[in-house]
Amino acid sequence: MQDHHRQPLLLNRGEEAKAEQETAYDSDEKVIIGIDAGYDSEYTPPFSWRKLWLFTGPGFLMSIAFLDPGNLEGDLQAGAIAGYSLLWLLLWATAMGLLVQLLAARLGVATGRHLAELCREEYPSWARMVLWVMAELALIGADIQEVIGSAIAIKILSNGVLPLWSGVVITACDCFIFLFLENYGVRKLEAVFAVLIATMALSFAWMFGDAKPSGKELLLGILVPKLSSKTIQQAVGVVGCIIMPHNIFLHSALVQSRDVDHTKKGRVAEALRYYSIESTIALMVSFIINLFVTTVFAKGFYGTELANSIGLVNAGRYLQEKYGGGLFPILYIWGIGLLAAGQSSTITGTYAGQFIMGGFLNLRLKKWLRALITRSFAIVPTMIVALVFDTSEDTLDVLNEWLNVLQSIQIPFALIPLLCLVSKEQIMGTFKIGTVLKMISWLVACLVIVINGYLLVDFFSNEAKGVIFITGICIFTGAYVAFIVYLVSRGINFSSWCCPPKHAEGIE
Repeated sequence: MQDHHRQPLLLNRGEEAKAEQETAYDSDEKVIIGIDAGYDSEYTPPFSWRKLWLFTGPGFLMSIAFLDPGNLEGDLQAGAIAGYSLLWLLLWATAMGLLVQLLAARLGVATGRHLAELCREEYPSWARMVLWVMAELALIGADIQEVIGSAIAIKILSNGVLPLWSGVVITACDCFIFLFLENYGVRKLEAVFAVLIATMALSFAWMFGDAKPSGKELLLGILVPKLSSKTIQQAVGVVGCIIMPHNIFLHSALVQSRDVDHTKKGRVAEALRYYSIESTIALMVSFIINLFVTTVFAKGFYGTELANSIGLVNAGRYLQEKYGGGLFPILYIWGIGLLAAGQSSTITGTYAGQFIMGGFLNLRLKKWLRALITRSFAIVPTMIVALVFDTSEDTLDVLNEWLNVLQSIQIPFALIPLLCLVSKEQIMGTFKIGTVLKMISWLVACLVIVINGYLLVDFFSNEAKGVIFITGICIFTGAYVAFIVYLVSRGINFSSWCCPPKHAEGIE
């Protein structure tokens, strides 16, 4: 049997060709884990708290996408309109997101390449360019929401002195903060994100303490599934905003920040173990933070006339009116938490943009130039948005709906390539996913795609006006479905599902 661990990517690729390609991290940038002397390549070293600490970081950076302003808006609307009834769905949506992110980490660790690089290798030029454009559009849509969220927070904390457009300008400078931090190494950058996550946790926990939601209703909301026709739209939003296309690309690259010997099965298995633990912990923290936000708005606004009109723009004002000032006004607590969410997510967006552009196009640009180009893609349209919608909350909500639709459209173009690649033995070796995990993963993928498909159909059915518009939507839908079918058909060997060769059976 051929050894599938001698090279971290496709078999028969020369080291010289690999050296000419763009990589996520240079060798001198990676965190050194250390080597356990005396163990052969097949042996997985025993668990070590010290090593868990050294591997901790990528999962928390990944978890930022579960805490961005778009997710916070989905949380507050779910709480205000559905009360505590969708907390169970938030839990299971986070679990589905964890599964997808663990597969992304598995791909990056086992191959030594990230998703964008592998897509460049696996697909023909035309398909690769479509995937790149879709990934960039998803990133731009997410970044606009994140930058606007930061700008709203800055406006709140400045008592309205700084308008939305000035907050966008301030937030745009975060790419320079990112570049500055990156010069001090991966661990320093991860420490800054840890502080931002802690700031969010403290802020929203403070709000939770002020609001004092019902513990009994909270537990029932988590343990007892409930769904009604009145809350279906919020339910779709809860699931839809958990899977972020750019985050899949990001996590598959972040895990390469550790120095793992990909030629040794034991080292790869060890890295996967620690990344699985730290990613699970990170998403448990993100779930608790999202829980805080949902329950605060459930306690304060569920069943009230204001429930259907709450969004990011006016949420702080409504909180202030409901809970008053106190020792520290809840308006500013909300603003601090929202600012931490916006700033952290925009910086990780810049990070993801670097990997996406470099991976798909194989660009070996200097990091500052690549970050500047990536940031410009989102800042220019965001500035236009801020100038046009600064005084119109209703129009900003409509824009947010369009951005959610934009990102929903992109989900299959990250999720399907990921699942196809982690199922291939020639890519993953013995770390390919096994039949059971493959079925579960595709079931989750189909569920997420169908839920987002419902969102798209519902949105466009309300927006469809005129024969030309409807015709355009039909043509786009046909091309969209055809490309998804192409991605699936190219990546799956259906006969291997029922009768996989014994030597190719992956780890479940």
